[in-house]
Amino acid sequence: MTDSSLKKWYVVRAVSGQENKVKNYIETEINRLGMSDHISQVLVPTEKVVQVRDGKKVTKDRVYFPGYVMIEANLVGEIPHIIKSITGVIGFLGEVKNGDPVPLRLAEVNRMLGKVDELSVKADGPNIPFNIGETIKVIDGPFNGFNGTVEKINEDKRKLEVMVKIFGRKTPLELSFMQVEKV
Repeated sequence: MTDSSLKKWYVVRAVSGQENKVKNYIETEINRLGMSDHISQVLVPTEKVVQVRDGKKVTKDRVYFPGYVMIEANLVGEIPHIIKSITGVIGFLGEVKNGDPVPLRLAEVNRMLGKVDELSVKADGPNIPFNIGETIKVIDGPFNGFNGTVEKINEDKRKLEVMVKIFGRKTPLELSFMQVEKV
């Protein structure tokens, strides 16, 4: 048997779309009952997603593992029952009927937390792998609606040099990844 003061990571299954509510409910309940020594973190892994709406960049947080909330806890005594009785909680991932919740292996935790760190560090916006010579359509800015050909790709700045035919003449434009889409 492991030392009972050791906290392990568990995955709580929650009603999809209510992960943040469930996280808040768990935190509130644990604080109310004065059990915060047993649960150190409640985490909803999210990633930043950039969308272009009406020509403006909108950044949203999207839940990375819908229906799951991670908790770092020492599940002693009544704690598993308290968590299971919280609104929106379905149960623990990997638990056997009437058995104890199964903790995540360290490698899985590192992979999931690493993924979360990686996602928060990742440049905002989707990684759009354009190819040189590919035809694209401008979807934002003064040349909206024009088609062009990718001439150069600058991944660091997330910009493309695109050759667009304007009034019968080829004109080079520098556009961000967010201003174009594949045709």
